[in-house]
Amino acid sequence: MKKRLFHTFVTMTFCILWIPISSASESIPETMEGMPLLFSEDFENGADQWEPTDSNAWKIIAQGGNHVLSLFQQSEYKPPVRSPINYTLIKDLWISDFVFEVKAEQTGKEYGHRDLCFFYHWRDRSHFYYTHIASVADPHANSIFLVNGEPRVSIAKERTDGTQWIDGKYHTIRIVRKVEEGSIKIYFDDMAKPIMIAEDKTFTAGRIGVGSFDDTGNFDNIRLWGVKVEPPKN
Repeated sequence: MKKRLFHTFVTMTFCILWIPISSASESIPETMEGMPLLFSEDFENGADQWEPTDSNAWKIIAQGGNHVLSLFQQSEYKPPVRSPINYTLIKDLWISDFVFEVKAEQTGKEYGHRDLCFFYHWRDRSHFYYTHIASVADPHANSIFLVNGEPRVSIAKERTDGTQWIDGKYHTIRIVRKVEEGSIKIYFDDMAKPIMIAEDKTFTAGRIGVGSFDDTGNFDNIRLWGVKVEPPKN
């Protein structure tokens, strides 16, 4: 009897010690780089806070009890100038300085331009920045790009030779933008060392979004700290 009770106690103790901590219990910092938290999204209640170029290319899917935003097919969208086709933007939020963080899973095949993209200071469909994270760097891939009324141009001052997407794994992407100094820094999993750096002051405020040039992927746990500004009056 004593042996049985002891075995039950040990088993229960072991189980308690190994209960996984759910994502719901993870705390989100109220500030980042001195800026307040403005927006947080886990897609457990849908994607009503988002505005896509083509709503038919996006859906909410379940992954192990969690829900994520999935770009699962190509958008029926033609940009005014050569730039990404598939993206969705946070509604009704313009910011200047910011820290933007997202967990992202690339679900396409492996090739040089295998990508996911992250959009910021979006002003309209032909004026914005975006970061293209891809397997191989060239003039059109794995860089920070400026779209300013003409086809996108790489403006990265420093960047890696490529960024490897691992199948079935979510990666943490962080973008830090400081308007006064013109700096843009991109981090991929390692938050101590950026994979890309640019200096540009063309746009000082705008909207934030996620997507891809012409691939597919999933997005979750989007956090945005920053300085909110009023959008321009039309």
